Amino acid sequence: MLRINLLPIRQLKKRAKARNQIIISITLLGFICLILGAVGFLQINKIKNIETSITKLRAEIQTYAPILAEMKRLEQAKIEYDKKTSIIKQLQRDSATTVRILDEVAKNVDSKRMWLKSLKQQGTSLSLTGIALDNRTIAQFMNALKESPYISGVNLSNSSLAKVSGRDLKSFALACSITVPQENTQEATKKN
Repeated sequence: MLRINLLPIRQLKKRAKARNQIIISITLLGFICLILGAVGFLQINKIKNIETSITKLRAEIQTYAPILAEMKRLEQAKIEYDKKTSIIKQLQRDSATTVRILDEVAKNVDSKRMWLKSLKQQGTSLSLTGIALDNRTIAQFMNALKESPYISGVNLSNSSLAKVSGRDLKSFALACSITVPQENTQEATKKN
């Protein structure tokens, strides 16, 4: 007797193979979805944790806001204080320099042969006007001023004849530059 197998084995094998591939594909797709879900869940937890820490930090910043405002106010006050103290120090240096210049001028004026009518100091320039008996007295005064460590660049800007109490005298005007010796600048900074 002959047996004929009427079952389509090839087709059954193909179907089984296709079914296995579909099962593997669905399983793989399910596994990938599970991994993506787990990663998404972890990312959502990270985002929640970061948002929570951000809100905590914002609350902490708000608690420090008055302190920061006070610090800014104090820094501004310190800047103003530093400006004021530097102005005071500059005024002290300038006043000390002015006193020295007046002393130098007073030491070099020959009170028997000349007198000063005005002395003006503006910044680093000094203007002197006065009356002298003769040109030689003016020249001696100018040379004496040139030797001073505080006065330099002594120039005669005007010299003319002037009548004072019926006598012919010389009226003069000098333009000078003021210099501060280095040692005095260092001493002034040491004192402050």
